Amino acid sequence: MVTNILEMRQITKTFPGVKALQDVNLTVQRGEVHAICGENGAGKSTLMKVLSGVYPHGSYDGEIAFEGDTVQFRDIGDSEAKGIVIIHQELALSPFLSIAENIFLGNEIATRGFIDWDKTNLEASKLLARVGLSDSPITKIVDIGVGKQQLVEIAKALSKEVKLLILDEPTAALNDEDSAHLLDLIKHLREQGITSIIISHKLNEIKAIADKVTILRDGRTIETLDMRADDVSEDRIIKGMVGRDLEHRYPDRTPKIGEEIFRIEGWTVHHPSEAGRVVIHGANLSARAGEVVGIAGLMGAGRTELAMSVFGRSYGKGITGKVFMHGKEVRTRTVSEAIGNGIAYATEDRKHFGLNLLEDVKRNVSMAALGKLAKRGWVDGEKEFIIANEYRKSMNIKAPSVSSLTGKLSGGNQQKVVLSKWMYSDPDVLILDEPTRGIDVGAKYEIYTIINRLASEGKAVIVISSELPELLGICDRIYALSEGHLTGEFGIADATPELLMQYMTKEKEK
Repeated sequence: MVTNILEMRQITKTFPGVKALQDVNLTVQRGEVHAICGENGAGKSTLMKVLSGVYPHGSYDGEIAFEGDTVQFRDIGDSEAKGIVIIHQELALSPFLSIAENIFLGNEIATRGFIDWDKTNLEASKLLARVGLSDSPITKIVDIGVGKQQLVEIAKALSKEVKLLILDEPTAALNDEDSAHLLDLIKHLREQGITSIIISHKLNEIKAIADKVTILRDGRTIETLDMRADDVSEDRIIKGMVGRDLEHRYPDRTPKIGEEIFRIEGWTVHHPSEAGRVVIHGANLSARAGEVVGIAGLMGAGRTELAMSVFGRSYGKGITGKVFMHGKEVRTRTVSEAIGNGIAYATEDRKHFGLNLLEDVKRNVSMAALGKLAKRGWVDGEKEFIIANEYRKSMNIKAPSVSSLTGKLSGGNQQKVVLSKWMYSDPDVLILDEPTRGIDVGAKYEIYTIINRLASEGKAVIVISSELPELLGICDRIYALSEGHLTGEFGIADATPELLMQYMTKEKEK
């Protein structure tokens, strides 16, 4: 039996004006979990799309050998026929079909041309059991969470007799519990002889699960590290990814905190569709000039709901409470009112709500403050170009020009476009919801630097994050949120992960 299940040799892939991959080599042994790490734009996903046939043979240079044989995939169907299945970060499930229908979509179990639903549901149940999912196979995808949807995708891969499973950022949208379950499943699949390639920015997960890690940088192979033989630390992986040591994950900052800018009092929010259900209970929160304030809470605690309800009542019904800017009560009943009063909100879902991916960088930067560019109702295109180009340079947005489509940029660069958009609106308080989700450590450092710059300019910055080390690394003060209640407030000198977790899980007082 061939020891190496996969060999990719001298892979080069070029897009118009961009060489995404250059002479990349990747060797994966049978039965191992092989991680691929690199900054956004390093070429990780592009390499996997070459492997899986998304980019067909002939559109790239180089050679692929699978199980000892040279292969030339024309499309994803060819690679799946060989046992290579890719699960993309954006899950490809049909929300209104059942779990079973999704598992066998395109590979239906039929008798005499008619789908055998009994056998379909029975086989789906067996596959769900293999991935540790107890839901009924007739349950619709729309009725299960993202963590379970990931398991359905893996069950779908198992139905295709997968030999090599590729997972692109599989835990990016999962909470800690779902992430742990998924990683345990990958280990279990390894015990069954299934080889996995995992792309992830979460280095602690890579360290916990991977047998080897290949690092890409700027479209080139840098090195492959043996996690079992070498004493590989997260810092060692980071050095390979960014080409330098990050002695401090978070940039130094000497805070200069001034007067209070923003305050909410007695802020209560009801669920938009479940009458009587209170999502946020009488929240009191403030932020001062030059201050970075964190909000820590578990999934479902109400962090995003709190931010969106303040920002033009974008979430919730029956909202009561007061919003103050510079000590004066203001109205934020609409997004326009919120922006007009100096409040900005950068959503956690930049792809769906933060950006228009079909528009260019220029238009995305200007969209929140078009009034600043308008003359007699017409946008000054030349000025729009100049402003966007200034942000492209000052924010280090890696794009050929501001006319580049935003959807073509890496996640880290898209996030910089989101921040540029709100910085151009010149807010006094900027609420950042998961500002570094799904981006690599190098890009994270740049985002932290931008946050520090905003604070140094006298802005009040509120950061919502699922990563406690991040909040502890960049904030001056942190609020803990549990089940819609603000349960604690801590200066950074007193805050610890243990203390924050205690208050993030604190039950409301009877």
